[in-house]
Amino acid sequence: MLFVGRTRYRLPLDPALARKWAALGDELDLRVLARAAERTNGHDPSFRLAEPVGPRALDGPLFYATLPVRVARELREFRPDVLFVQSPYEAAAALAARRLSGSDARVILELHGDWRTATRLYGSRLRRLLEPVAEPLARASLRRADALRTISAYTTDLVRRRLGREPAAVFPAYVDLTSFVERPAVPLPERPRALFVGVLERYKAIDVLAEAWRRVAPTVPDAVLQLVGDGPSAPLVERLLADLPEQTEWVRRLSSDEVARALDEATTLVLPSRSEGLPRIVIESFCRGRPVVGTRAGGIPDIVGDGVSGLLVPPEDPAALADALAGVLSDRALQARLAEGARAGAAGWVQTPEEYADRVRDLVVRVASP
Repeated sequence: MLFVGRTRYRLPLDPALARKWAALGDELDLRVLARAAERTNGHDPSFRLAEPVGPRALDGPLFYATLPVRVARELREFRPDVLFVQSPYEAAAALAARRLSGSDARVILELHGDWRTATRLYGSRLRRLLEPVAEPLARASLRRADALRTISAYTTDLVRRRLGREPAAVFPAYVDLTSFVERPAVPLPERPRALFVGVLERYKAIDVLAEAWRRVAPTVPDAVLQLVGDGPSAPLVERLLADLPEQTEWVRRLSSDEVARALDEATTLVLPSRSEGLPRIVIESFCRGRPVVGTRAGGIPDIVGDGVSGLLVPPEDPAALADALAGVLSDRALQARLAEGARAGAAGWVQTPEEYADRVRDLVVRVASP
């Protein structure tokens, strides 16, 4: 199998990623075609990583522009039975490379969320200019791929409704939860505290969260919102921090162990997203026994039971988000009930690297077989 993705890897791999790829390597003759996190990367014979080129704004377009040639070279040299691609855009490159090389390798496309988010809600607003090309390209790739693998009920519904296709398999992406399950959950904190963890992109709706928190802060004066993440929406966080310095905290990056500790210190996770696939931070939050105040967007309702393991509100509604946050942060009985539901909800989403590798192998064998 040749895995083709846009993920940036730093070699040697950190232990969490190493466990995943080691398990896959035990089941499949594997090669990975992706991007390097930095120029001075380490070495792994299974990884073919494109080095960063120039400014980050150019790195992505150059990666995709050269990807068909790089994939075609691997098809000739490595001769995989199956290409496992990370999104419709890698699939477009893989399908072009297959034609260039004359290969008969099968293409499996894994769908992590709504493909339209890439141009509508991610990165620079100039990406919207690419939508007339990107949207038809993504749809064509989703239709022409030999098999689709979805990760949740939400992504399965997307391909059924919009494309009329049935996925070949449905199972979640592998999430290393070692930092979140290696010790028992701790009691809820005395001081009410909300936590956001994620990239500061438009699809995460930081603007909605900031407006909601300005409503919550006066009604729950001892509450604190901690934000963890970085990205284009950082100026919104800076303004919120300036307006409510006693009730807002911000850190740009935390390790997995530090995120687990931040969840232990929190009353609830807040996820105000406009779009999501299957958000791993929700699973991590459940593992630490913390409920979620989130939106009915994307795959969030696939994990969060409204009134059971969290509270769900409509997206783009800061008033509803504020009401839900204030309700959880000010009601100890509600906190305890939702926390119990969150702990119970974690079990269905935990998988070992070996279980994930078994699922991938079974899918690859089915798709590659005549």
